[in-house]
Amino acid sequence: MNDALRRLARDRAGGRCEYCGLPDSLPPLESFHLEHIVARQHGGKTEMENLAWACHRCNYYKGPNLTSIDPETQAVVPLFNPRRAVWNLHFVLQGFRLIGLTPMGRTTVALLQMNADLRIERRAELVRRGLF
Repeated sequence: MNDALRRLARDRAGGRCEYCGLPDSLPPLESFHLEHIVARQHGGKTEMENLAWACHRCNYYKGPNLTSIDPETQAVVPLFNPRRAVWNLHFVLQGFRLIGLTPMGRTTVALLQMNADLRIERRAELVRRGLF
């Protein structure tokens, strides 16, 4: 992927992971990636409509997945798609934890392990500094 696509995707995301909201402007604990929402192995194209700015951890845990299991209902549910869904309708910050408000939100939080200990610690630091 070229630098122009990376810049466009980063600018569109406001320099934040489009899944967990982690800003990319601080000394990174992890790098950011231009992520295919629909993986190339599933026919996803390298075009802006199918690309998301994602932190290393969200990109790693999402992998090529398009769906996962809702931890509350055990139903197969689509993952959050930052091109088709509004973040604030699916997620909320409670304390330092991200909470899924919908089946899609719950499923994405679970699969992407958004509330792993290290991620909560990082988010707490950012909240205290007024950066999250």
